[in-house]
Amino acid sequence: MEQGKEKRNRKGGRKPKIDPAVHRYSISLTDNENAKFLSLFEESGLKVMAHFITACIFQKPIKTVKIDKASMDFHIQLTKLYAQFRGIGINYNQIVKLMHQNFSEKKAQLSLQGLEKKTVELSLICKKIIELIKEFEEKHLENTLKK
Repeated sequence: MEQGKEKRNRKGGRKPKIDPAVHRYSISLTDNENAKFLSLFEESGLKVMAHFITACIFQKPIKTVKIDKASMDFHIQLTKLYAQFRGIGINYNQIVKLMHQNFSEKKAQLSLQGLEKKTVELSLICKKIIELIKEFEEKHLENTLKK
């Protein structure tokens, strides 16, 4: 029976905070001020508007995140290109396997010579892409980090 009494005396729910925020303030903003406030809030990356406001009031450092659309587009295109290269590699492996299964060794090698030439061209293109990526990172990404 003593155990039953202990359960009845306990309160359910979440533990109370040590220092709850109970003081509330209200401000009014014009349309222009509100637009500026909302853009600053979005740039901060914070998810809770109250945390953003307290950070502004008490001059805590606010993290702003600026997304460069050109860099994002560049990254997306590189990702697509990488996926295409993987697809080409898979197709290449499948063709070589089928050639060796269906043709004699000599005939398969003759047929694959053209494919080898195209593979060399593809690797040269890949090297150019890597050079462009490095050039882009040196010029564009380092400039954005310095700002």
